[in-house]
Amino acid sequence: MLTVILNVLSVVSILALVALGLAIVFGVMDIVNLAHGEFVTIGAFTLAVAQGVGGSTAYWAALLLAPLIGAALGLLLEATVIRFLYHRPLDTLLATYALSLILQKALELTFGKHPQAVQTPLPGTLTFLGTTYPSYRLFAIAVAALAIAGCIHVFARTRFGIELRAVIQNPSMAEAVGIDTKRLKRLAFCVGAGMASLAGVLVAPFAAVESQLGLTYLGKAFFVIVVGGIGSVAGSVVGSALVGSVETLLNYQLDPSLSSALVLVLAIALIRWRPQGLLPGFSATHHMLGKG
Repeated sequence: MLTVILNVLSVVSILALVALGLAIVFGVMDIVNLAHGEFVTIGAFTLAVAQGVGGSTAYWAALLLAPLIGAALGLLLEATVIRFLYHRPLDTLLATYALSLILQKALELTFGKHPQAVQTPLPGTLTFLGTTYPSYRLFAIAVAALAIAGCIHVFARTRFGIELRAVIQNPSMAEAVGIDTKRLKRLAFCVGAGMASLAGVLVAPFAAVESQLGLTYLGKAFFVIVVGGIGSVAGSVVGSALVGSVETLLNYQLDPSLSSALVLVLAIALIRWRPQGLLPGFSATHHMLGKG
């Protein structure tokens, strides 16, 4: 039973990291970033390149570098594309979808279509509460949990988090009281990209590191933030726990494709029953709809 719980936690923790980044970007900027999954892929490829140069011990350098690389690329994407498409959701969808395809093809041209070789830095198993479990998966759960806890702390307890929540709830009023909304949007996009890249490093040793790795997490992350509540950090965590645990448990009994389909049906039913999500947040879109 404990093995099942740990398997669920390993899925939920990675999914929550990806979903949190997506939720922050969507909540603050009202942008549906279809290239978000590629930051997961970039994190995984950072590890593959680092280990190709420095061997298995280069994992620890990649763990630190990948979020920085993801954040830097996020800053570049925001400055060159996203910044000019605020309040143009359809154009943003098309632009980020095009960027997703471009990044996928660029990785394929550079590294080929075959999965990249990645080694776990912690081979073997540990005995945890009487159950033998892979050491690296326990490490990945712990790192993801720390990152999620840190994100929640920043969002709830720091000045940056307070300003971020103000922008999510009412961007016009936040700007009127002197909050630099453009700077916050830029930082939010960087943080979201960095979190996705961190998830990519963590998941790489037990996933196929290839150009479409991020697509697996992109669709699930959208389910998560809609089910949990758009613009809600806590909702993203709760949504990840629900979607990740249900799908993992169903995989023990059913074909994975059928499990994914059933999770989608569950998400649709929950949205029909509770359109605002399990723990509603405050996105700018919701605010404008509420006023209308």
